[in-house]
Amino acid sequence: MIPIKNIYYMLAYAFQVLQAGPYKDIEGEEFEHLNDLLAAILAKGIANQIKRGLGKEYFEKTDTLNSPRGKIEFSQSLKMQNLLKKRLVCHYDEYSENTYMNQVLKSIATALVRSSDVKAIQKKALQRVLLYFHEVELLHPKMIQWSNIKYHRNNATYQMLIEICKMAQESLLPTTQEGSRRLRQFEEKNMPRLFEKFVFEYYRKHYPQMKPSSALINWHTSESKSDHLPTMKTDVTLEHNGDTLIIDTKYYSEILRSHPESDKKSIQAAHLYQIFSYVKNKAAQSTNEVSGLLLYAKTDEETFPDSCCTIIGNKISVKTLDLNQDFRSIQEQLNGILKEWDDSLIFPYG
Repeated sequence: MIPIKNIYYMLAYAFQVLQAGPYKDIEGEEFEHLNDLLAAILAKGIANQIKRGLGKEYFEKTDTLNSPRGKIEFSQSLKMQNLLKKRLVCHYDEYSENTYMNQVLKSIATALVRSSDVKAIQKKALQRVLLYFHEVELLHPKMIQWSNIKYHRNNATYQMLIEICKMAQESLLPTTQEGSRRLRQFEEKNMPRLFEKFVFEYYRKHYPQMKPSSALINWHTSESKSDHLPTMKTDVTLEHNGDTLIIDTKYYSEILRSHPESDKKSIQAAHLYQIFSYVKNKAAQSTNEVSGLLLYAKTDEETFPDSCCTIIGNKISVKTLDLNQDFRSIQEQLNGILKEWDDSLIFPYG
């Protein structure tokens, strides 16, 4: 089980806004439950958003009014005999805080207030910010449509808050499991993306000279078009002295697969094929060395992969990152990966 404190550090890298301003004091707190941590982040994040101003949008509205506003719907006013009562049916635009994003914030914050895993101090902080959402409608957490949320320049500050809400929703949904096992549900659904983003942002923060990117790799094909070939987008691509390291992160409950016909265990073939395709297609378009790394989050399995071999001229490594340890040790592991790849790098960073 990953310590809650490490979840916070991973979130802090994934959403770099957590490393500054009002979030700094969270780092010193101790959290027993994931929901308590998410509630603390959300309370401070919403309070910060309130200072900036809650997002608003224009909504079309039709209502019966005593004085005209917008477009008067005469036919409806006559049918309803509202003219005799000196009332008009009007169609108008209303600039309101009742946006979908604000509805999501209010709904998840309200659910966290009701959660037994959240401490009283975090509940009070959430209740304070919820006072500013009196015009915002509540949604059922289970019915939130995350795909309906689109980001642009005017609402970019909501992105981290919405991602935290999404994680909280997964941990708040009813489960047949009991007690602390609820965290496992969160891990299974959210951890692969968080693990990927954490590794990427760690290297981007501490090793900017290596130009970390989530690069697209073109297929090396003799055909002029490759419309039907799948897109190859790396999790992390690093460059140093002209050489390239492609990292593909994997978060699974089991790393090694058993073979019924033998006692042998191996990594999934699809994972190796994927990193191999990335490396060979990149290498075919480069005169420098290209290497690949399958980086797994370590599980409770007794055996785990830690190997390196050269396949058709390119080095392919498989390693695990133990997230169930002191965070300084996690940093040392991530630094060590680069040290093994290129020992000309100067350490430590960060």
